[in-house]
Amino acid sequence: MSYAAVLRIPHARRTFAAALFGRLSYGMVSLSIVLAVKDATGSYAVAGTVMALFGITSVFLSPARAALIDRYGPRRALVPMAAVYAALLLLLAYAAQQSGASGVLLGVLAVSAGACTPPLGPTMRALWGQLLSSDRRLLQRAYSLDGVAEELLFVTGPLLVGLVVKFASPALGVAVSAVLVLGGTLALVSSPAARSYPVRKESDPVVRAAVPWHPVLVVAGLGVALGALDLLVVAFADGHGRPEAVAWVLAALSAGSAVGGLVGGAVEWRIPAGRRLSMMAAGLGLAVAAAGFAPNLWVLGAAAVVAGLFVAPALTTGYLIADETAAPGTRTQAGAWVNTAVNAGMSGGSAAVGVLIGRLPLTLCFALAAAPALLAALQRLRLRLPLAAEMVGDRSE
Repeated sequence: MSYAAVLRIPHARRTFAAALFGRLSYGMVSLSIVLAVKDATGSYAVAGTVMALFGITSVFLSPARAALIDRYGPRRALVPMAAVYAALLLLLAYAAQQSGASGVLLGVLAVSAGACTPPLGPTMRALWGQLLSSDRRLLQRAYSLDGVAEELLFVTGPLLVGLVVKFASPALGVAVSAVLVLGGTLALVSSPAARSYPVRKESDPVVRAAVPWHPVLVVAGLGVALGALDLLVVAFADGHGRPEAVAWVLAALSAGSAVGGLVGGAVEWRIPAGRRLSMMAAGLGLAVAAAGFAPNLWVLGAAAVVAGLFVAPALTTGYLIADETAAPGTRTQAGAWVNTAVNAGMSGGSAAVGVLIGRLPLTLCFALAAAPALLAALQRLRLRLPLAAEMVGDRSE
């Protein structure tokens, strides 16, 4: 069964293309905001603070926004979110263009926009679950394809920002991000798959979504390692007098993730999903720890490829567990918790390792960065997983 079979499912191509168009915004917006605020205020500190505020509100409110999708459906909930989010980004772009722009105003606009970020990724994964509810093997391939495509968007996005700033102000990148997310959302909700999304009726009992703790904890540990690795690569390259090498080492990480995602999605796994997720987190942790012993940038790049091989498959498995264990009417929110966990972990990993670099040997910093992923993998030995989580692997056969 090939990936082409996923796209042959009725309405899959149209829905997926619309979601990717909107999600390209997320590959552009972070760098665009940083550059626009830096140009407007002349301060890297203000730019970093504004970006941090945007990221915090976007990441940590994601499950709450996803709950609105589960309750009201994409058409009623996603469109207002995208419209307000796009309007706030346009206001931010406009404010950044004004002379003497206020850092406080830019921060308020960024926080407000972050709070309204439409959860296109979790919504698309919930739609995959709806389209492929009767075939768990095909759903695994759909999630893998989705993850690899998202990885490519986050590589393409900064390149597009670079193209924009070559010919215009960085504020235009913020405006383009607004247009992309609004256009993609409108196209997504117009698809038959979104129109038939099941929502809870007023007469239905209220269902409180349970946090899928096992994938959340493991994926958060994986996120910490990845966030720390980005900064460690910068420090390693600087230490070897090759700061320009950072881009291709991180590209190697993304390439490894893309390959791992495609291969992992095609494998008919016999290992239960809970155990598989822990094994992948352990593999990534070991690869990150080993990277600390790299004698040069070529070996570091190879270690980055190996680490990347585990990233997309681990995230795919986390989403599969969340989807399988989600209570009725909470599928989008369950996936959003996994997404929040990896993003929050990355932010925490970057912050933590930033304090350690320069105070501890770089090899030890790599080992400490790997520790959360390894500990998250090992916690499965101490916690008894719900039966549903253990059975995902069998149901996907």
